[in-house]
Amino acid sequence: MKKYANFLIIHFLLFQVCNIFSPPSNAQPAEGPKDVWQRPWEGVPEYYRNWDYPDFQFPADISEWKKQRIEVQETLLKLLGDRPLRPKSLQIRTIFRKEQNGYILEKFEFDNGVDGRVPGYIAIPANLQGKAPAILGLHGHGSSKDNILGTNPDTQQAIMALLVSNGFIVMAIDSYFNGERRGTGPAGTLEMQERGSNQEMSQFKINLWFGRSLWGMQLRDEQIALDFLTGRSEVDANRIGVTGMSMGSTRAWWLAAIDERVQAVVGVACFTRYKELIEQRYLRAHGIYYFVPGMLKHFDTEAVMGLIAPRPFLVLTGDSDAGSPLSGIKVLEKKLNTVYSLYNDKEKFKSIVYPNTGHVYTDDMKFEMLRWFQKYLKP
Repeated sequence: MKKYANFLIIHFLLFQVCNIFSPPSNAQPAEGPKDVWQRPWEGVPEYYRNWDYPDFQFPADISEWKKQRIEVQETLLKLLGDRPLRPKSLQIRTIFRKEQNGYILEKFEFDNGVDGRVPGYIAIPANLQGKAPAILGLHGHGSSKDNILGTNPDTQQAIMALLVSNGFIVMAIDSYFNGERRGTGPAGTLEMQERGSNQEMSQFKINLWFGRSLWGMQLRDEQIALDFLTGRSEVDANRIGVTGMSMGSTRAWWLAAIDERVQAVVGVACFTRYKELIEQRYLRAHGIYYFVPGMLKHFDTEAVMGLIAPRPFLVLTGDSDAGSPLSGIKVLEKKLNTVYSLYNDKEKFKSIVYPNTGHVYTDDMKFEMLRWFQKYLKP
């Protein structure tokens, strides 16, 4: 098993060397925050400055928060729209099962029961001794499950080799309008483009017509993935983590907020508070899939993230990432420290802000992610 682990670590490091010479297309230059952020509300028309933006306050008493928590979660689920019930019996097709050096790789697809079949991979360390912890890896906007495995030319999000070599099972699926699901929207291949923007818009629109949100449907697929993962004989269902970068990061902390099966979270980039996103004029930094109708009538993202507590939650963010205004990060850090303190588990929330760093997933971040999951998911 040790030689397999060594192979996978080398495999992972080779991907990183490739990244050095082929920077990811979505990476921002390393620039200081002074080059990104403006004075609050500068250039924002006065009407928008005067809107009533929510500022969620966590109570000082744990028993009061536990009651309020139920209301917040119920509100959140309603805001996601009229999501159809998940399939009671998953229809899963195994496409292949291959023995690799140090792990077994399966490709599969499941029927989500609404609008298509969802392709995915699961990588299982060889020679497991009993059940193992598992990580659901969520890819970013415009990428795919193959980015998680490192088989896509843009390997910035590749984490499978690092995690599998350290004894974790890793699973990844294609989210809507990404990967193999491009060309499967309501207009089929007519909308198949490099980043699938037309399909993304169409799926956003058609779900609104049916009282749903595209974001809610994306999360529904992740919950079906958890259904599949927890049913695997190799997986310890009590030790499941979720991680991702960018769109994958946001999906990770939203998924943990609505599904208690997630026991640990690592989000890379997109540690975003919506009010500060507006006041910095960076709404354009996020795709349309991301927006949940009615959200700011109730609360900002601290309420969503607060639902994760007291489960371990690590966020890794560049100080120059346009999708995560630094002023909002500071507000979120303060508020989440408050809610974790209610549980006397302040150490289970950690935010690291990297100086002169944009929208990237660095090697340092990957090893922070690994250490977090080792600490909280390994026996």
